[in-house]
Amino acid sequence: MINHNKAGLVLGSFIGLIHLIWSILVAAGWAQPLADFIYGMHFLNNPFHVKQFEIVTAVELVVITFVVGYVAGNVLALLWQKFHDKK
Repeated sequence: MINHNKAGLVLGSFIGLIHLIWSILVAAGWAQPLADFIYGMHFLNNPFHVKQFEIVTAVELVVITFVVGYVAGNVLALLWQKFHDKK
């Protein structure tokens, strides 16, 4: 049986961590070169420009993505149990 809370915490933490890393890349000035590199590897021009780092925006990004991941983890755990615990 999947614990809904733990599934939410795992997915929320993972998605929040990815966005924390992105925020650090923006703050360090490495996000634009990284985005340009990734687009270039796919034979594309990067249509996006990374904005200047703002701490409030970074905190909002990490918190909101954590919450969305937490809810998604709970929903996925509920769906998993609904369709797999029929015995």
